[in-house]
Amino acid sequence: MGEVVFTTGMVGYPQSLTDPSYKGQILMFTYPLIGNYGVPDKILDENGIPLYFESENIQVEGVIVYEHCTKPSHWTSVKSLHEWLYEEKVPGIYDVDTRSLTQKIRVKGVMMGAIVVGDGPEEGFKLLSTSKRYGEINFVEQVSFKEKRVYGRGEDKIVLIDYGVKYNIIRNLVKRGFKVIRVPYDCKADEILCLDPDGIVLSNGPGDPQLLKEPIREIKKIIDVFEKPILGICLGNQLLALASGGNTYKLKFGHRGQNKPIVDVSTKRCYIVSENHGYSVKPESLEGTDFTTWFLNIDDRTIEGMKHKSRPIISTQFHPEAYPGPYDTTFIFDQFAKMVRG
Repeated sequence: MGEVVFTTGMVGYPQSLTDPSYKGQILMFTYPLIGNYGVPDKILDENGIPLYFESENIQVEGVIVYEHCTKPSHWTSVKSLHEWLYEEKVPGIYDVDTRSLTQKIRVKGVMMGAIVVGDGPEEGFKLLSTSKRYGEINFVEQVSFKEKRVYGRGEDKIVLIDYGVKYNIIRNLVKRGFKVIRVPYDCKADEILCLDPDGIVLSNGPGDPQLLKEPIREIKKIIDVFEKPILGICLGNQLLALASGGNTYKLKFGHRGQNKPIVDVSTKRCYIVSENHGYSVKPESLEGTDFTTWFLNIDDRTIEGMKHKSRPIISTQFHPEAYPGPYDTTFIFDQFAKMVRG
């Protein structure tokens, strides 16, 4: 059971299924054939980060596909998609008219759903009628690491607040020579500042950002006293807005895929980016705050990034680490690194 959402990505299902931002959701793939290159083994890089997965396990509540490949072919494949889901006890269903279901979601909006084994849907309707809605559950506390962990050996220290971070965000920071200190989502501002960071990153994560009232208060404390660079990604972008007096709202069916067009409002340059979010910052709510719009979504003009008017604080609603997805905007990490090092 979970909120039924769709992604338009054609590839990258190992990364998508392990993305903590999908916690609490049943993920439907619009691309008709999924699983054709199988599932790779859990190989770690030199920093102990899995090469092909975005967290330690599958995060989605369930999977919906039109057709799944039973005989995958790829040199890194060690198992099929079905075998992987079975091992991790995650239900999946195939032979579903995903085009029709996607059209329904686009018209009606995302909604709660259940995958039920039985003669009829009655059990599913009963479950849904007595369960909490997606927006009522704090999924961040379920996916955030409970203890501090350090990656990399650089001289410049970055504190990464983990709201459900994708591993490729950590990899991109380490790749740029940073020592990354990963802390839980409920870490207090004083504890973070005592680590004497050269920069702070607010990660992506699942759920309604407005549920994170205490973390928002801690972010506000950080913004008030921390003069060094801050980078927010996805949920981190929304939390920065909320901590600064802005507001957020739920999108009808969200942005989930690897071919989303955005534009830099100052340069008018366009990029194709990877996205996975169901909430967005209200544009009018930024009036009177210290933030201005940096990027806009070309399809629906939603905010895709913000910049602070006078401080080294930037954020993106899209995923610059792009795993899966195009690498058009990995320069965001370069820009952040330049800000940190002056």
